[in-house]
Amino acid sequence: MANKSKIILGIDPGTLVMGYGLILIEGKKVSLIDMDVLKLSKFKDHYERLQLIHSRVHELIHQHKPNSFAIEAPFFGKNVQSMLKLGRAQGVAIAAAMQGGLPVTEYSPKKVKQSVTGNGNADKEQVWLMLQRILQITERPDYFDATDALAVAVCHFYQEGSPLAGISKAKGWDKFLQQHPERISK
Repeated sequence: MANKSKIILGIDPGTLVMGYGLILIEGKKVSLIDMDVLKLSKFKDHYERLQLIHSRVHELIHQHKPNSFAIEAPFFGKNVQSMLKLGRAQGVAIAAAMQGGLPVTEYSPKKVKQSVTGNGNADKEQVWLMLQRILQITERPDYFDATDALAVAVCHFYQEGSPLAGISKAKGWDKFLQQHPERISK
C-alpha cells in the first residue's frame, strides 16, 4: 500500500476565479500534475457560473481520476452576499466530487497555510515559494487561486500522512456520547 500511487485534487472555490491543483503521490514523493484556474468573471449569470464549476470539476475527475478531493473552506467575511455565493460555489464543487465517488475533505485557509509553510498567517507569496520548493516548480502561474488550490492538495497529502490522521474529530458532548451510549436516556 505504501508504494501505491494516488492523485489528490485540490480546489480553491470562487465565483469569479476557481483554482484547481492536482498532485501525484508515489510513496512519500509528491509531484505536480496540473494547476490552473477556471475564469468565471465574463459570465454574468451566477447560476451559469455554478454550472461551469460543476462541469469543470467533473471534467477534472474524469480526466485525472483522483483518489481524493480537498477543498478550502470559505473564510468568514463581512459581506453576507459574497459569502453566500462562495458557499454555493463550494457546494457545487463538493457535489461534483461526491457524484464522482470521491471522499471530500475541507480545510480552513489557516490550516492550509500552516501545513504548507509552518505559518498559519503566511501570505500568498510565502505559500507559493514553499510550493515551488516542495514540488520543484519553476513557472509562476498567473493567478494565486491556482497556487492556493495546489496548497490545499498538498495540505491534504500532509494531513493524510500525519500520525493523527483518522482520529475522530468529535469533541465535547458528541465524543462523550459516542464513547458512552449507555448514558443516553430514552
